[in-house]
Amino acid sequence: MMTAEELLRLHGQERLLPLADKLPPEGKERLQRQLESLDWELLELIKRPEDLSGGELSPIEGMGREEIEARRAEFEEIGGRAVGGGKVAAVLLAGGQGTRLGCDGPKGVYDIGVTRPLPIFEQLFCNLRETTSRYGALPFLVMTSEKNDRETRAFFEERNYFGYPQAMIRFFRQEMAPAVDFCGDLLMEEDGLALSPNGNGGWYSSLMRAGVMKDFPAVEWYNVFAVDNVLQRIADPVFVGATIASGKLCGAKTVEKTEPDERVGVLCLSGGKPAVVEYYELPPEAAALRGGDGRLVYRYGVILNYLFHAGRLEEIARERIPVHIVKKKIPYLTEGGMVHPAEENGYKFETLILDMVKLMGSCLPFETEREREFAPVKNLTGKDSVETARALLEKNGVKL
Repeated sequence: MMTAEELLRLHGQERLLPLADKLPPEGKERLQRQLESLDWELLELIKRPEDLSGGELSPIEGMGREEIEARRAEFEEIGGRAVGGGKVAAVLLAGGQGTRLGCDGPKGVYDIGVTRPLPIFEQLFCNLRETTSRYGALPFLVMTSEKNDRETRAFFEERNYFGYPQAMIRFFRQEMAPAVDFCGDLLMEEDGLALSPNGNGGWYSSLMRAGVMKDFPAVEWYNVFAVDNVLQRIADPVFVGATIASGKLCGAKTVEKTEPDERVGVLCLSGGKPAVVEYYELPPEAAALRGGDGRLVYRYGVILNYLFHAGRLEEIARERIPVHIVKKKIPYLTEGGMVHPAEENGYKFETLILDMVKLMGSCLPFETEREREFAPVKNLTGKDSVETARALLEKNGVKL
């Protein structure tokens, strides 16, 4: 096994040696572990950035609410067999903090109750009971971050896992990626390398690295969803059944965009393959385009609730998911102490779940009822806030 000094010299990072020498013993041990697990290929992307440009955009054919209602019984039977047979696992992306909500802890512990305590985590499990009351418990996999892992696990234990069978819950930590300066040199903090979560596209590699799926060998589909949508319908058998019946390897729950410039990613085709295009990447003329029925042509707004086929994910894992290089303000350690830059001074590396949709090769847009399934908690007040989410929860009969 190579020492930290040897690894740094091997990869041309000798500049860090004086800083590494000054670390306390526990910091040196942490740095050793970080360097051993580092994906050094990421640093090469600074020299030769990946081409992340897509092809020509075109609309995608999806499944609207009318067709879903007409075939609901058919889809529910197919999906129910899959869920009840242990073929579907729920994956909760819960690595974020509630900073924008005034909460120092994990976003999932934020209390959205009014007359009673109701953490976001608890509300999600309440939503899940819509499925588990009929088909039994399914594997529930929680992706945490290095920052909130311990607190998340403790919160679940303190709340008795919200009444869910503990044996069916697994936690796994999101992998971390290094931060570098504009020259590609690693940055350090006071206790080791400056690291950050590798983006929501890293959920599968992080899951596999954790090795938790050995306990659930029957899983064929992963329903991946975000922690901040408190109306999220999880392992919805109709959604699962529709995706299976379509023969596609991926499904995406969507809502119809309310206006051309609504700030949601749009599911469409890029170069003939399904892709999620961010609202700011969709040309204004395309965003405003309407069909003969008066509806937006690019109307499938994603809500970060996806269904991925396990077999295709294994194939993708053997490839490299596209890595986005993002300019950031990154605090870093110098021999004179920590520096907190006022301007962007380096790069972070992120993978995005929307890139996984394109790699799957096929995707079913599954249109849902916005007011029943989409209540994101992004802000404390205003649009997509605690206020708007509470109003929608009450509208859906949830006692706050």
